[in-house]
Amino acid sequence: MRPATLGDLSGGAPLLVLAPHPDDESLGCGALLAAAFEGPGAHVVCMTDGGASHAPSPDWPRTRLATLRAAELEAAVAALGGTRGDITRLDLPDAGMEDMADSHDAIAARIVSLARQTGARTLVAPSARDPHCDHVATAAIAARAAALGALRHLSYAIWSRWRGDAPEPPACRFDTAPHRARKARAIACHRSQLGCVAGLDPGGFRMAPGFVALFRDHDEIFSEVAP
Repeated sequence: MRPATLGDLSGGAPLLVLAPHPDDESLGCGALLAAAFEGPGAHVVCMTDGGASHAPSPDWPRTRLATLRAAELEAAVAALGGTRGDITRLDLPDAGMEDMADSHDAIAARIVSLARQTGARTLVAPSARDPHCDHVATAAIAARAAALGALRHLSYAIWSRWRGDAPEPPACRFDTAPHRARKARAIACHRSQLGCVAGLDPGGFRMAPGFVALFRDHDEIFSEVAP
């Protein structure tokens, strides 16, 4: 797998990163984002509100969890060197994007508009092979946006990488060592997903230690998505 620099991946322009949920940006692209914030810049588009990771309760209704996850996203992007202005939240329903196929074209058009506003020429989005409905839908929207806006399209794998799937060729490896500490701090900001928030449904999602270590301690992998 060939190594790739920030310049190789960004073309010297800001990056536009799509995250299905708050935390995907840190897990899949944290080091790349940290490098970009030190250089040409980056913008993170969070697709969903993240409110379905845990079952609602009287103390933690879905709206409160979504608000918490938005704050965690801001803290994570700040840890990577960005600001609140480097985030766009679409607040689509977590675990509900597959039911919004009729809206995908409009969402893709909004992403193209953001690319033009930020000067991005490269769109980075989750792999279509990730076994999660929101990741699959985000990948499909990214493909539409890349075609509509003549953007380079790169993918990163979360769940398919965790289950051990080989990267989609052609793939490249981004050295995270210079930015690993920032990436670790960003991942740690997503406390609700690490089981660190009192009162949340104990049966809800929780990143396993091995899962965290895979993305925190290893290089990032990006695949070129053909038009």
